[in-house]
Amino acid sequence: MILVTGGTGLVGAHLLLHLAGNDKKVRALYRSDATVAKTRNLFTLKNNPNFERIEWVKGDINDIPSLEDALLGVDTVYHCAAYISFEPKDEDILRKVNIEGTANMVNCALDFGVTKFCHVSSIAALGDAKDSSESITEETEWNPEVRHGDYAISKYGAEMEVWRAWQEGLNVVIVNPGLIFGEGFWDAGSGKIFKAVHSGQYFYTKGTCGIVAVEDVVKAMIQLVATDTNGERYTIVANDVSYKEMLDTIADGMKKSRPGVYASPWLTSVAWRMDWLFSKLLRQKRKLTRSMAKSSHNFENYDNSKIVSKLDFTFLEVVSYLRQLSERYPS
Repeated sequence: MILVTGGTGLVGAHLLLHLAGNDKKVRALYRSDATVAKTRNLFTLKNNPNFERIEWVKGDINDIPSLEDALLGVDTVYHCAAYISFEPKDEDILRKVNIEGTANMVNCALDFGVTKFCHVSSIAALGDAKDSSESITEETEWNPEVRHGDYAISKYGAEMEVWRAWQEGLNVVIVNPGLIFGEGFWDAGSGKIFKAVHSGQYFYTKGTCGIVAVEDVVKAMIQLVATDTNGERYTIVANDVSYKEMLDTIADGMKKSRPGVYASPWLTSVAWRMDWLFSKLLRQKRKLTRSMAKSSHNFENYDNSKIVSKLDFTFLEVVSYLRQLSERYPS
């Protein structure tokens, strides 16, 4: 039996698309019927008839009794559940879900004799390059003196829980995807970028980001779990793409105007402060935080050679993939 947490999110739902057609039984954790409907819609969109083969169990990674029910008879866990936010006020819930929730998952996995645990982390939990010329690998050290956002800290903390469980005997593998793009979840995560471009995105920065198609993330996870890999993590990034090229590609696919105004470091430093002020006055969510502004100007180079070597892995060409996705964006 396979258990998938986060099966109502982008990665988990696409993972279920692939797992539900296999001979092995698949169980997925969910919190509300409304979230399950998103995954059902993805199966419909992809003309996949196997949705009914999934055993849905209501529960929460921060509710241990519900996890005990979900893990009964399970030998493989794909832990995709996570909270994604870059708002400083969400620090507590980020730690609660990403760190404590992961601790609950690995503890229960140990108790129930799970034989393989695949944890979905993030490139945000990888180490810090000393300068822009240095590639970031799985071995790059995390520098606690560097300012990290709350999301990155929570994902790093989650990994520490997985490594602790590995030392206690749990067979684990960790994947560190970049910015994940995929179909079906336009109102969350990277889907918001499409929404912004569709609405009229005027500004761009010159930084870069490691990006990857959700299909590649899922493929890497399934293939790694099928091997004897234990106690390893893998960077899942297809290419490092500039924010400018990313936005231009999406705009072209939607037949929208490309962003034409360069947002310099000075301009974004003013913008995040103004955003902070307006969020206080108008009681609205942050659209641009300090960490977001800073990262938009970073030039980061992620090395994916470990996963390529391990699995002879070939990534989808992400610029073409982005173009195709944007052409399918529901206007």
